[in-house]
Amino acid sequence: MDKSSGKKRLQLAVLLGSLGILGPFTIDTYLPSFPTIVKDFNTTASLVQISLTSCLLGLGLGQLVIGPLSDVKGRRKPLLFFLGLYILASLTCSFSPNIYFLIGCRFVQGFAASGGIVISRAIVRDLYSGKELTKFFSLMVLVGNLGPILAPIAGGAILAFGDWNWVFIALACIGIILIFTVSFKLKETLPTEKRVPSNLPYVLGNFGTLFKNKEFMGYALTQGFITAGIFAYVSGIPFVYQNVYGVTPQQFSLLFGVNGVALIIGSQSVGRLTDTVSEGTFLKIGLALANVSGLGLLIALLLKAPLIGVAIPVFFFISSISIIGTSSFTLAIQSQGHMAGSASALLGVLPFVMGSLSAPLVGIGGAYTGVPMAAVIFGASVLAFLCYFILVRKSRSQETLLMAKRKA
Repeated sequence: MDKSSGKKRLQLAVLLGSLGILGPFTIDTYLPSFPTIVKDFNTTASLVQISLTSCLLGLGLGQLVIGPLSDVKGRRKPLLFFLGLYILASLTCSFSPNIYFLIGCRFVQGFAASGGIVISRAIVRDLYSGKELTKFFSLMVLVGNLGPILAPIAGGAILAFGDWNWVFIALACIGIILIFTVSFKLKETLPTEKRVPSNLPYVLGNFGTLFKNKEFMGYALTQGFITAGIFAYVSGIPFVYQNVYGVTPQQFSLLFGVNGVALIIGSQSVGRLTDTVSEGTFLKIGLALANVSGLGLLIALLLKAPLIGVAIPVFFFISSISIIGTSSFTLAIQSQGHMAGSASALLGVLPFVMGSLSAPLVGIGGAYTGVPMAAVIFGASVLAFLCYFILVRKSRSQETLLMAKRKA
């Protein structure tokens, strides 16, 4: 690869990774504001967590709509439209008069943000396949993983100088930057002749085909359950760190940001070692790490361990997320080039739907305990492992046996 092509590859990775950042920024930037929003609206922690749930539902359902739409209309025009909607929704969130209005606006904001996530992934599949897909996706994820590091730090910094409303104004500004960048820097990657017919039965047929593919669904559900664990963490950790351990919003932002380093370590391990270690092996390593660290976190919170005893298993659990996410995505989508938008949508919607279900569960015990959060994280890790073992491993074993019989 010459320097010019390498530079263009890096620029594309930065742009697509930045579109993926919309997700974590939309979710994470306002996390330090949770206790403040509770007080300002005179509401409960559970209702504030539902505003996160509504955003997750929007992020998930939006991908179901926008992914297939991009298979029909191309990538660029739908992306620009939903970036515009994101800007409008973010500004509306900032002027919310009560928690219920904020919950509704957060759904629209999440729906619009999903365009950046699902279309950026479909673009990667338009351009790459095989090992190159894994390497480029890990590079894109490296950029995208800056979101979980920068978003809470930015949220904490905004709260030091203003109230939570300014968090959403800042998100609108990010949307403005992205819509201008896409307008001038991103070309269409899906030629007209490769687009799918514009009819609902065909789109539903694509989803039906994917649902019947046991191996694809095994990877999708594995990723989905492990992401349910991460959203349980995202929803519960602000209260655990600030209410249980008494850290300030700024200290919380730093603690949360450190875990973003774990995301980078995980994704780059897959990207750099993919020529010598298979994606399947990485997936097994990630699942083992998730289960061990999830159990460690549950034990630490049950025993009321000091802050460091909680922070360490959290760090390793977060690192497992990027290992599992990078490897499972590439394994699932590499054979779905003819309907990359629909496949990307399904791979995207399952995690957010499962995350939207897991997030409220962490508030069952109130705002001063982390045990429900840890229980959901560990349970999700176990279910992710079972999905991989039952659907992927058995499916591959059956295929190997069938091939052996045909040869015989």
